[in-house]
Parts: sequence; structure tokens; C-alpha cells
Amino acid sequence: MSLVLEKEIRPLKHFKGARLRVPSSKSLTQRALICSALADGKSRIINPLLSEDPRLLLSALEATGVKATFSENNLIIEGVAGKPNLSGKKVYLGNNGTGTRFFIAYASLGRGSFVEVFGKERLHERPVAPLLSALRSLSANIECLEREGYLPLRIYEGKLKGGKVRLPGNVSSQFISALLLIGPYLSGGLTVEVEGELLSAGYVEMTIEVMKHFGVDVERLIGGFRVKEGFYKATEYEVPADASSSSYFLSIPLILGKGEVYIENYSATSSQPDVALLTFLKEMGAKIEVLPLGVKVAFEGRPKACEFNISDCPDLFPTLCVLLACAEGKGIIRGAPHLRYKETDRIRAMATELKKLGVEVEELPDGIVIEGREDFKPARINTYDDHRIAMSFAILGLRSVGLIIENPTCVEKSYPEFWEHLESVYAQNS
Repeated sequence: MSLVLEKEIRPLKHFKGARLRVPSSKSLTQRALICSALADGKSRIINPLLSEDPRLLLSALEATGVKATFSENNLIIEGVAGKPNLSGKKVYLGNNGTGTRFFIAYASLGRGSFVEVFGKERLHERPVAPLLSALRSLSANIECLEREGYLPLRIYEGKLKGGKVRLPGNVSSQFISALLLIGPYLSGGLTVEVEGELLSAGYVEMTIEVMKHFGVDVERLIGGFRVKEGFYKATEYEVPADASSSSYFLSIPLILGKGEVYIENYSATSSQPDVALLTFLKEMGAKIEVLPLGVKVAFEGRPKACEFNISDCPDLFPTLCVLLACAEGKGIIRGAPHLRYKETDRIRAMATELKKLGVEVEELPDGIVIEGREDFKPARINTYDDHRIAMSFAILGLRSVGLIIENPTCVEKSYPEFWEHLESVYAQNS
């Protein structure tokens, strides 16, 4: 990764349209990595996203005996048949929150001595207590090395058994997904009871879809889920385009008030929760055309402000923030209190950076209120080492003079080709 300290975004005055192919889904890649790692035999993951986060997870899995080879667009994973090898190694997961939660559960199935898990300072601030509590109730042996409920931690060989666990639904769906992913390898299976409303339920549905592809069915209960004892079958899995990464470019016509964008490998019927963006863009006045091999968004005028509930698609928060900053009227985003525990406190961060541009904002416990405007002040945007903040403000910079993105390389986490693809938008409209 080359070290680039800042990047000034050039306004795009003459925009007619752009055609792009975005990377594969990070969320689905990481779920497929866990399932194939636990399977007995060789699985083929086609078109995986190998950005920073999945690479860190893959490296951690390899430290437990998983074998991986990459050829063209195929990743061949030879799994450990439900028995990760804990050989006293340290594994580094950077700022990969999803991968960390999945790996903690995965490694709890391990045999041997221990594995130590650590990451960046921000990852050590993100709570994992509900997951640890659930795993310990199943006889996992986990030691927090500095502060209870947080990384760094050690996972020792335990004698995990099946049973029933209870988790709050309003903290992180990643905890529920992590437990479901290891459910088949627990004697007697696993029942996960969810207390209260399940936020980001769409991400759990993604997990269930990938598990089914690898041969494991999850039963949906009233207020929970049930996984029978079993195993994953080594198989082929093709990863579709990332709906989150698509959101930045699909927003360009509304940000600029004109033109169209076609994403050629986008599936509007994907299980990814962030396909909800199409509904949100339509509410703001965009014309959406779903095609056999992609999707087209067209717009002319100024988008109208709306109220969005993103409880099922919190990763869209930064994208929707910059859209509402350009909209006519006052917009509201609600339903995502857990955004305060992402790579950064995304609610606070987006509010702070939008204010630099002259946008009137009000923070809510679970979201934000934004008063749209037609022009913006020049500003330096602090990305807080958060890839989604960098990419959303980069798109806003197509309309705003003098917008500088600090630490632009943070996009490596999910979308290494982002800046290259942004340059292609300029090239297609030169």
C-alpha cells in the first residue's frame, strides 16, 4: 500500500454518464471464507474480494491450518473439517470488525494450545463482550489480556458443546452471524435467541444464505434461529458485486443533479442489505432501471430530502449523509445506534466533517438530521481511517470545490480500486 497523505477531489462539471464494474462483496467473501475454512476438502471461491479485510481474515485462518491458493479469479481453500489448529500464534486483524467476530467464534472450535487475536487500537475499542459471554456459556475458553470484553484476547482449546444462547438484537448482528457460522460443529446444534429487535437483520440473512450454499440450513424461529449439528460441504461459491461499494458511484447523478451511472455486475436481487439504496434513490427522485446484467440510475434536477430507516443497512449511512447534504430540504437518517462502534463513531464523524462544508446537522442517538444546501465551503476531510467516510466524501467532492481527503489509502480496507475507478469517471466525461 503506497502512502498518500491527502487527495484533492476535482469538481466534475460536465457529467453525462459513467459505466463501471465494482469489486465483489466484502461481506459475502468473509462469510464464504469461514464456511470453506470449516469444511472438509477443497472449496473454490470465485471472484472473491481480496481487499485488506478479507486478506487479514484469510491470513488468520491460515495460521490455524487452513491452506489457500489463488489462481486468476479463484481462491482455493482447503478446510480443517471443523478443527482449527491452535498452535500458539498471534493473528493480526487490523480494523476488521466483522472478520474478528467471525474468527473468535471459529477459533473457539480449535484444538491445540491457543491463538492470540489483536488488531489496531480502534479494534481494541470495539466491544465483543456479548459474543464472549455466549461462547463461554458453550464452554469456550477465552481470556481477555487487557480489558474484559475487548481485544486483545487469547482463545484456548475448549470443549465446545451445543445448546441455547441469548443475545441482544440491538448491539451487533455480527455476533449472531459468528455463532450461526459455527453452529453445525457444536454437538446437538445451536439455538440463538435474540432479545428485542434485531438490528441489521439483513446481514444475518446473508450469513444464512452462504451457509445454505455450503450445505447447512438455518431454521428461523420466532425470536431466534436454530442450526442442527452437521458440517459444511466443500463446494464452489461465486461472490457477487458489493452493494456497499456500488452505492458511492450510483449516487453520482443525484450528487451532481444530472446524468446516469450503470453498474454492470450489480444484482438488485442480491441478499445484501445495501441493495436498499435503490429504493432510497428512487424516493429521492431517481429513475432506476434494473437490467439483466446490472443496474442503471439516472437523475435530473435536485434530489428531495427524505427520512430513511437504515436499521437493516447501516453501511449506507455515509452515502446517504452526502446525498442529503445535496438535497432540497431537511433529511433524517435513523435506526443505527451501533454506528457509533464502527471503524469510528460514524455518526459523530459524518456530522463533524459535514459541518466543515457549511452543512447544518444535528446528531441523534441513532442517526442524524441534515439540512441540504446547494454549495459547500472548501474543506479538509478527516477520514478517521474509515474507508466509507473517505469514499462518500470523495463523491461529494465531485460537486464541491476545494475538498481534500486526508489518508485516502484507507479505502484499501474494502475497495482498493476506488480511486482508479473514480478517475475512470473523469475519463468517461472528459
